[in-house]
Amino acid sequence: MQERSSVAELATSLKAELDRYSPGGKLPSSRALVERYRVSPVTVTRALAQLAAEGLVVTRPGAGAFRAEPRTRTPFVGDTSWQEVALSADTATELVPRAVDASGVLVTLSAPPAGVVEFNGGYLHPSLQPERAMAAALARAGRRPGAWGRPPTDGLPELREWFAREIGGTVTAADVLITAGGQSAITTALRALAPPGTHVLVESPTYPGMLAIARAAGLRPVPVPADADGVRPDLLEAAFRATGARVFVCQPLFQNPTGAVLDTRRRRDVVRIARAAGAFVVEDDFARRLVHEGSAPLPAPLAAEDADGVVVHVCSLTKPTSPSLRVGALAARGPVLERLRAIQVVDSFFVARPLQEAALELVGSPAWSRHLRAVSQELRNRRDVMTGALALHLPELALPHIPSGGYQLWLRLSDAIPESALVGGALRAGVAVAPGRPYFCAEPPAGHIRLSFAGVAGPAEIAEGVRRLRSAVDELTL
Repeated sequence: MQERSSVAELATSLKAELDRYSPGGKLPSSRALVERYRVSPVTVTRALAQLAAEGLVVTRPGAGAFRAEPRTRTPFVGDTSWQEVALSADTATELVPRAVDASGVLVTLSAPPAGVVEFNGGYLHPSLQPERAMAAALARAGRRPGAWGRPPTDGLPELREWFAREIGGTVTAADVLITAGGQSAITTALRALAPPGTHVLVESPTYPGMLAIARAAGLRPVPVPADADGVRPDLLEAAFRATGARVFVCQPLFQNPTGAVLDTRRRRDVVRIARAAGAFVVEDDFARRLVHEGSAPLPAPLAAEDADGVVVHVCSLTKPTSPSLRVGALAARGPVLERLRAIQVVDSFFVARPLQEAALELVGSPAWSRHLRAVSQELRNRRDVMTGALALHLPELALPHIPSGGYQLWLRLSDAIPESALVGGALRAGVAVAPGRPYFCAEPPAGHIRLSFAGVAGPAEIAEGVRRLRSAVDELTL
């Protein structure tokens, strides 16, 4: 982190001095910059590379760095208004328009303004990410023979084997495809399993990114209500019967946003009901490695107990590590595996080998288990701090379920607190929260917000964020 800061500071200083040199003029040598700014040669090299990437300097091997010629041409701005007609004409002939609303996803991907407490994030704070372990894994991966060669399209055999062992049961490496993260895997699964215009059953509420995938593929999401024990099997069976759907997407473990764990008896019912309907269950097992310290033993994935190929399993290394370690897996059995494989190859060929090699190095290192234990302890501590602060300062926000894993709390608002007004008021007060509306594919039963405790710096920031949220509620209710 210190090296990164030094690079940015040096780049800023060099930019401020560029006017001293005429276009084409030579900048001081790297050695002179090292002595002048008291930084390492690596910092100088990276700062100059940053300026070169911005088009401000030109580097010439053996000659040095020179101020770039100014850009005098004004870019030509064309007329793109014709696209409105073309895109509208396309959607007019589609059974289900595939216009994509990514707002629910962008809420968790976009960094809030400086000084705003980030309760709307979907990833671990940098202080919780295994940065050193990932850097070491990437360095070791780069030294592996053939690290930059073309990988097998299904993924590295050793990595597929690791994912198969993690899933358990009788799943083998032959059943696993390596994917570019969980989002990509779900996209591949829905494209493989459901033709455009058909229904897909989803938990209600559910992850907005999955709803965006379904709609972009021209599918019709149908909500199946869930409670503290997960999706209700009676309503799932009725939804299959009413719609003729052939796919149900669920998160049986620490569901997003509710944090619910699918009840043991319901797990059997879900697979049985789907099998009877001739349908697939897409199991998004995104949070298994985000279990909180002291929780009960985790149930095995649905895929581990499925002998008939009903379950298509999705998992990823992204959530417990970094948003940039986009390595995941799809596991399936039977003819559907070939269809999944074909769609993935057409879409992306394969996942970059250096990233796969780095993932393999990471999960095979002693640092991996240490990191998971540390995250488990910290997430439980943060959850307890947030639930305690909410109980003390915002008792009017209902918290029906306290999860034993994952990174978020799902709060129900009273009728006196409009959801959209609270989200806007919270941002003005300096805390970003995720609105509940994007988590529903039909009309929501009430207003909700989702609060993440993983993306903040620590307990003190959680307490401050809840205090700011209290002031936003007071602004609406007083």
